[in-house]
Amino acid sequence: MSFVHRLRWFLKDRWGSYTLAISVMAIVSLLSTVPPNLIGKTVDHIREGQLTSADLTQTVLLLVGLALLLYVMVFIWITRLFGNSALVEKLLRGRLLANMTRMTPAFFQRNSTGQLMALATNDILAIGQTAGYGVMTLVNTLVGASVVVIMMISLVSFKLMLAALIPLPLLAVVISKLGKKVRTRFLDAQASFGKMNDHALESISGIRVIRSYVQESDDLAAFDRVTSEVMQKNKRVSLLNALFQPIISLIVGVSYSIGIGYGSYLVFQNEISLGQLVTFNIYLGMLIWPMISFGEFINVLQRGSASAERLDQALTQKPDLKDLDKPAVVAVPTSIEAKSLTFTYPTASQPSLDNVSFQLERGQTLGIVGKTGSGKSTLLKQLLRQYPLEQERLYIAGVPIERIAIDQMRRWAAYVPQEHLLLSKSIRENIALGKPDATLEEVARAVEMASFKEDIAAMPEGLGTIVGENGVMLSGGQKQRLAIARALLIDSEILLLDDSLSAVDARTESRILHNIRLEREGKTTFITTHRLSAVSHANWIIVLNEGRVIEEGTHEELMLFGGWYKQQWDRQQMEASLEE
Repeated sequence: MSFVHRLRWFLKDRWGSYTLAISVMAIVSLLSTVPPNLIGKTVDHIREGQLTSADLTQTVLLLVGLALLLYVMVFIWITRLFGNSALVEKLLRGRLLANMTRMTPAFFQRNSTGQLMALATNDILAIGQTAGYGVMTLVNTLVGASVVVIMMISLVSFKLMLAALIPLPLLAVVISKLGKKVRTRFLDAQASFGKMNDHALESISGIRVIRSYVQESDDLAAFDRVTSEVMQKNKRVSLLNALFQPIISLIVGVSYSIGIGYGSYLVFQNEISLGQLVTFNIYLGMLIWPMISFGEFINVLQRGSASAERLDQALTQKPDLKDLDKPAVVAVPTSIEAKSLTFTYPTASQPSLDNVSFQLERGQTLGIVGKTGSGKSTLLKQLLRQYPLEQERLYIAGVPIERIAIDQMRRWAAYVPQEHLLLSKSIRENIALGKPDATLEEVARAVEMASFKEDIAAMPEGLGTIVGENGVMLSGGQKQRLAIARALLIDSEILLLDDSLSAVDARTESRILHNIRLEREGKTTFITTHRLSAVSHANWIIVLNEGRVIEEGTHEELMLFGGWYKQQWDRQQMEASLEE
C-alpha cells in the first residue's frame, strides 16, 4: 500500500501508540458483543417465565458497568489515535517548510505559491485524516465485523449468518470501483484549489494596482470563474462520496430483510429461539457501522494516498545546489574574482551573463550599472549561490565558489534586494530579522547608518510601530532604508545592494553611502544602481549590456572613455540641476 510505504517513518516511530489504540479498539469491539447476548437471554427468560428480580437487577448492573468501562476504553483509543493524526500533520508541515527553505529559486518556478499552500493545508489534512480516522475505520471494518460474525456463528446460527451476508461481496466490488474514481477526481480538485490560491494571493497583494486601473469587477469575475471551477470539481468528488452511503444502506436493508425473513422461519422450525433471533438482529445492526466504515476507509484512503503522492513529489525534489563532501575552509573572503563568468537561467534560452570578469580585493567597492535587464541583479545572485554555476568561474579568496559551503557563503553576504520582504511585525523586529538577539543600541546604530532615525521618531510607537503586511504602512523609501538597516545590523563581510537607493532622494542617498563607507571600512560592497552618483566613489565600476561588460574602470576613467557611462552621468547631472 503506497500510503503506508510513504508514512513508514512515522508508523515505525509511533508503532507503540498505534498498537495500544488498535488493541483497545479490538477489546471494545469484543465487549460490545456482550450486551446483545444478555438481551437475547433476557428475552428467552421472559418468554419462558423464568426471569426473576435478582436476575434483572444483575443484568442491568452488568450493562451499566460495561457501559462505563467502554467509555473509558473508547476515550483511550480516541486520544491515542487522533493524537497521532494531529502529530503527523505537525511533522509533515515542518518537513515541508524545512524542505522549502532549502530549495533554490528554480523550485519555486516549478511550484506556484498556491500549489504549495494547498499542500500545506488540504493535502496534509487529508493525510492526517487517513492516519487517524482512516485507521479507525479500517480496524472497525476488520475487527468489528470479524467479532460480530464469529458471535453470530457461535451464539446464533451459521446458516442464518451466511444467508444474511450474501449481499456483502457486491458491496466490496462497488466500493472498489468508486474508490478509484474518487482518487482521480480528488487530485483534479486539489489542483484547482491550488490555482484558486494563486489567484487570491495575486488579487490581495496587487489590490492597489487593481483599484488604480479600475479592474475590480473584472478581477471578481475572473475569481468567480476560478472558484466555480473548484466548486464543480469538488461537487464531482462529493457526488461519488454521496454514493457510498446509499449503496451501503441498500445492502444493509437487503441483509436485514434476509435476517428477519429467514430468521423467523428458523424460529418457527425451532432451530433458534426468539431471543437468539433478537440477538442476531442486534448483531446485524452492529454490522452496519463496519460496512459504513469500509466505505469511509476506501474514501479516506484514496484521498490520503493522492495527497501523500502530491506531498511526496514536493519533498523528494532536491535542491539544484549541494555542498561537496569536504568543502574548502576559507576564513575570510580576502578577494572576489570572476573569470569569464557566464550564466543562463534554467528556463531561459539566452545567457543573462556572458563572459563577465572582474577582480575585487577585501574592503573595496564594486559598482554595477547598465540598462534595465542587463544582468546586474543576476550577477549579485551568483554570490548568494542561488543557481548552479560553471566550475572555476567565480573565486572567493582564490578558491572556486562551488568548493565553499553554501551556508558559509551566505553568512558572509548581506543582501538588500529590489523587492523587500517585510513581516507584519514591528520595525525593530523587521530590522533584527538576521540578528534576533541584537541589543537596542545595535538596532539604533543600524537605523542611524540607514538615515532612518527621523522617520522612526515621527511614527506613533517608534521602533515598536507595526509596519503591516509587507510594509503596507511604509513608503517606498522607508521600506528601502529599513531593509538597508537590516543588512547593516549583521555587519557582514560582503554587502550586496541591489538598486536599494532608488526610492530615496539624492541627499539621503549621499548620507547613507557616506555612513556605509565609514562603518564598513575593510569590508567588501557591491552596488547595482541606475543612479550613477551611488557608485561614483566605487573602486571599480562595470557597465553591463545584455549580460556583457561593455565598459569598466573607475569613475574618472569611464568619464574619459566618453561611452554609455559618461552619457548617462551627464544626463542625470542635468536632470538634477533642473530639479534644483
